[in-house]
Amino acid sequence: MKKSPKKSSHPFERFYRPKNNQTPHSEKEQPPRRPTRPPKKDAAPTSNVPKAVPSADASPMRLNKYMAHAGVCSRRKASVFIEQGEVTVNGTVVREMGHKVQPNDEVRFRGKVIRPNRDFVYILLNKPRNTITTMSDERGRRTVLDVVGDFTQARIYPVGRLDRNTTGLLLLTNDGAFAQKLSHPKFNVKKVYKATLDKPLEEADFERIQATLTLEDGPAPVDAIAYGSRPNIIGLELHIGRNRIVRRIFAHLGYEVVKLDRVAFGSLTKKNLPLGKCRFLTEQERINLQHLS
Repeated sequence: MKKSPKKSSHPFERFYRPKNNQTPHSEKEQPPRRPTRPPKKDAAPTSNVPKAVPSADASPMRLNKYMAHAGVCSRRKASVFIEQGEVTVNGTVVREMGHKVQPNDEVRFRGKVIRPNRDFVYILLNKPRNTITTMSDERGRRTVLDVVGDFTQARIYPVGRLDRNTTGLLLLTNDGAFAQKLSHPKFNVKKVYKATLDKPLEEADFERIQATLTLEDGPAPVDAIAYGSRPNIIGLELHIGRNRIVRRIFAHLGYEVVKLDRVAFGSLTKKNLPLGKCRFLTEQERINLQHLS
C-alpha cells in the first residue's frame, strides 16, 4: 500500500468502498417469481393479513441467549449476570448460562420479567462530540440516548463504544445476538477512523504502526494505514476494539490525537448522515452486517 494516496475529495474512500461496487443502500435484484397456481374452487379466500411470526421462545433456548434476545444485554454480559445470581427461572436462581429455558418458563432479571424481543430495532448514529456512549449518566452529561431517544421507545444499547470526544458511526440495537457478533474481534468487523494529530506523522512511525506496535495490554494490529490530505491526518482500518485503541497507538509514539472520527463501521459509512443525526438501518444493510465474516 502506498503511504501517500492520490489527492481525492474523499481521502479514505478506498477503506470503506462497498465490495462488488454495491452501495450500502442498494437492493439485490430479486429472481423472477414462479407463477402461482390458481386456488382451488373450494379453497378459502386469501387474506392480505401477514402470517404470524413464529415466537422467539417457541423452543428451548440457552439462558444467556434468552437474555440477549430479550434485549437486556449481550450474551457475554448475560453470562456474568447469571453467574452473579441475578437471574431466576420460575422463582429459582440459576447460575448456569447454558440452562435451557422452556417455552412456558418465567425468567426474571433483577426481579423483572423478561421475554425474547421479536421487534428488533437497528439505529445508526453519527455521534457528535461531548456525548457519552451510555444510556444514562449519573453526572447528567449528554448521552447517545438523548440523541436517538425520539426515534424509538425500545430499550436499545450501543454496539461497542466511542469515547466522549470521538465522533462518527455508532450502531444501537436491542438485538443482543447481533450486537455480540459485531463486537467480537473474531468476526473481523472492520472500523475505519480518521485521526487528526497534533503534528505530522513521521514515516518511521508510520511504518512502526503498520508493522504492529505492542502496547501495555498487548499487540495492536492495524489492518491498513494511509496518509490523508495532510501528513497529520491519518486513516486507520482495524478490527480490534480495545478501549481508546486509536488514541493509545499514537500516544505510544508521542503523538496526540486532537480529533478522531469513525468514518466506517463494517459496510456502513457516514454518507448522507450529518453529524448528530441518526436513522434506521435498511433491511439490506442489516443483512450485509449479519453476513460479515
